Amino acid sequence: MSNYFDLHTQGIGYLNRVREVRPKNGSPFWACDIAALHGSEDNVSHTRFDCRVSGAKAIELVQQYQEAVAQDRKVLIGFRLGDLYADTFTYSKGERAGETGISLKSRLLKIGFIKIDGETVYSAGTESGNDEEPESQDSDSVPETAPEQEAATPESPESEPDSMPAEVALSKDDPDFQARKSALKEAGYRFDGQDKVWRLPAATAA
Repeated sequence: MSNYFDLHTQGIGYLNRVREVRPKNGSPFWACDIAALHGSEDNVSHTRFDCRVSGAKAIELVQQYQEAVAQDRKVLIGFRLGDLYADTFTYSKGERAGETGISLKSRLLKIGFIKIDGETVYSAGTESGNDEEPESQDSDSVPETAPEQEAATPESPESEPDSMPAEVALSKDDPDFQARKSALKEAGYRFDGQDKVWRLPAATAA
């Protein structure tokens, strides 16, 4: 069994665009956007993550509170992400049509708590202290409105061929390994045995 090194990102942020993605090639999956909060309380900044929901409990929770997000209620979550990478895409409409943008892709592994309009509706409790709200990011002091998302951003790598990364590394320890492997093959990727990565031929890469 090969070694595998985890790189996790955690914080708090607003949950947006919860949806089920049904790619032409591959199995359906759940996805969402997270507008993560960072910076000082009087000048909060937001970083957007386009996430594939991977954790079993996380999938259950985003499905459960999908309606609250659709109703534009302020759904604040404590999150843990994994497999973060930057992807490029081209805006197809709006003032930035034709320009290249950058999207941060990741996998939502775990949700530590959920607050809707300031009221706690879910907490992982003492399951993992790392998922509790950071003291320096008290949810009572965050902005009252969640940031608007740019509609031109692709929903997922599988739903936009132009946004597919040139290289993808898979781990056999990944519970979705077989599904991701099949999806990569169907999307045109080829395995590079020397570098141990899946590559998209130059003719089809973005």
